Amino acid sequence: MTSATPVSVPADATARPAPKRPAAPPAPATRASARRRELGACGVLMTPFFALLVTVFLIPVGTAVYLSFFSDDQPGLGFGPERTVFAGLRNYTAVVTDPTFLGGLGVVALYCLIYIPLMVVGALALALLLDSGVVRLRGTAQLALFLPHAVPGIIAALIWLYLYTPGISPVIDVLAKADITVDFLGVHTVLPSIVNIALWSNLGYNMVVFYAALQAVPREVIEAAVVDGAGPVRTALQVKTPLVRPSILMVSMFTLIFALQLFTEPMLLSQSSQMISSRFSPSMYIYDAAFTRNNYGLAAAASVVLLLCTIVLSYGVTRWTNRASAEEATR
Repeated sequence: MTSATPVSVPADATARPAPKRPAAPPAPATRASARRRELGACGVLMTPFFALLVTVFLIPVGTAVYLSFFSDDQPGLGFGPERTVFAGLRNYTAVVTDPTFLGGLGVVALYCLIYIPLMVVGALALALLLDSGVVRLRGTAQLALFLPHAVPGIIAALIWLYLYTPGISPVIDVLAKADITVDFLGVHTVLPSIVNIALWSNLGYNMVVFYAALQAVPREVIEAAVVDGAGPVRTALQVKTPLVRPSILMVSMFTLIFALQLFTEPMLLSQSSQMISSRFSPSMYIYDAAFTRNNYGLAAAASVVLLLCTIVLSYGVTRWTNRASAEEATR
């Protein structure tokens, strides 16, 4: 008999690989260093924003609040030297009890009621029309609608002042040949004329904002709506519009803020219309108080009041919109 020769197996072939140990957590010093680097990067990136915030907003607001508590006084029955004295809330009392300032707030409120719905609905309708694919030469249409926004506000107001002024306006001459008499700067038409200038200048810009938001809507959602039998109008109103609600809120907010600062259009139109006084709007009231009456304390107080009105209205619009969105989400 032959005995079997034992086969030697290398030790490396039978040895199991050693299990890998989990990586040790970073030391506290390493985590703290990484945290400091992240905070440093955030600080560097946020520095330009905070610099602009302090320079453009906080310092002017602080200066206005400070000036609003002082006024110029001339002792000795007006024959003494003028000096600046602490007035307390006297400037604020004068502003909130001045009928011209309250009338300017009423004019701006009516302006907002006309202008904001027309702006938001018109810009959204144009964006939906372009997004639907019905309009050909879409890029050319966008450029044509956006070009008026590239015109400076003063130039736009001067163009429309030329078109509104009788005797030199070709529009009025054409209407007169058709036995149509229109006074664009009359008592009942001056505010719609101002709204028209603002719409002409800003409609294209807001349309571009809405169109960009519509381009981000998933095409699968629109295709599913079409498969379910939704027509173009129903798809636009019930599918696309709810999906761009944040953009609608943003445009409405910025439009409200800019509308409350109404100044350029009525200031230029006041050169040709007696219906627009020097205190037609709160911004014109502030300008008149500062540069015509040289009452900087009163102008500063009116500026602070207008700022508070803007903050309150913006906060109210935001809360109302968020509540409406929450109620709709729970349905």
